Amino acid sequence: MAIFSCKIGSADGKIIEKEFEAVSADILRQSLISQGFFVFSIKKKPFQFVWNKGLSRKKIDIKGLITFNQELLVLIKSGLPIIQSLDTILERIDNARLAEILEVIRDDIKGGSSLSDAFERHPSAFSHLYIASIRAGERTGDLPQTIRRYITFLKKTEGFKKKVVTAMFYPAILLVVAFTAVTLLLVYVVPTFSQVYADAGSKLPVPTLVLISFTSVLKKYFLLFVAMIFLGGYLFNRWVETSSGRYAVDSFKLKIPVVGDIFAKYSIVSFTRTLATIIESGIPIVESLKMSVATLNNKVLESRMLAAIKKVEEGVSLSVAIDGAHLMPSLALRMLGVGESTGALEEMLESISDYFEEELDQRLHLLSTAIEPAIMILMGVVIGAIIVTMYLPVFKIAGTVG
Repeated sequence: MAIFSCKIGSADGKIIEKEFEAVSADILRQSLISQGFFVFSIKKKPFQFVWNKGLSRKKIDIKGLITFNQELLVLIKSGLPIIQSLDTILERIDNARLAEILEVIRDDIKGGSSLSDAFERHPSAFSHLYIASIRAGERTGDLPQTIRRYITFLKKTEGFKKKVVTAMFYPAILLVVAFTAVTLLLVYVVPTFSQVYADAGSKLPVPTLVLISFTSVLKKYFLLFVAMIFLGGYLFNRWVETSSGRYAVDSFKLKIPVVGDIFAKYSIVSFTRTLATIIESGIPIVESLKMSVATLNNKVLESRMLAAIKKVEEGVSLSVAIDGAHLMPSLALRMLGVGESTGALEEMLESISDYFEEELDQRLHLLSTAIEPAIMILMGVVIGAIIVTMYLPVFKIAGTVG
């Protein structure tokens, strides 16, 4: 995607100069002509490769998306047409990225596009789920209700993510502090002691010699070690981006004791909440399932879900198909079966996500509570062992004098 400066004429005779984002100048010219504009000139902006690459792929942040949809919902419910609603939002919007996109969307709608089609031209900014929800709302004629459901979905999803981040935040800080403290001891403190012992010419115990030798190598090649860590991280990320690497990592995540179950249930919460939102929008079950698969965010679980979807397409009930794919625990499967039999699948999916979200919240709290003292103890043991090892010659001398 690139940014083009355009000079165009509208149907009412106005000359407009503005910027558009497009794959190429030819495609942009055809798009503008199809919308009824007369194109005077299209020029690609220079020196934009690196900057605009990141800009064009940047999604709208959740907070900005929630605010936009809340304002859009109020304006539509008040009876304003879509174009006037967008004009009103643009007059007071602070998000420059969103404002730039909404201006293009408004112009597309003026040219005859539907709201969902206009959003669909910006896949880097709006998720496929959001676009599909808007399209479903247009089909059913109940766009405000669809937007309201999506706002609720975003708030619940974002709230759950914040709970997870908050639960892991303090343990992460402790790990960083512990790693930094041990590194400083090994790189700066221990070499100082070793120099004192070398000047004294005393014979050192084996543990002290081993530690001094290790720290000497670490200090000498410290920058090389740091470079290797960064290189290893880079190569690992590149490997994870491949399908085989991602599958291997996701498989390993699910096999980690205790933590693996948390990963699996986090995926279930994301999937069931998304699926409930899409079904409520009026989208057929198979299409809803296919749209929700990516929210599992785990290639192993996604492959199992795709196998379950094939069974649903063949006429198997959703609960039976998911049971055969080993995706959910028995409690969730029973709740899913009840939802199917009573015709209240959306409500039951919401109940499943709420139940497991509460369970995950409790587990994360217990895990973070257990991790904190474990890190403190481990840090104390490591630092204590380093200090004692370095003071062994002093203890030996004191014992000889005594």
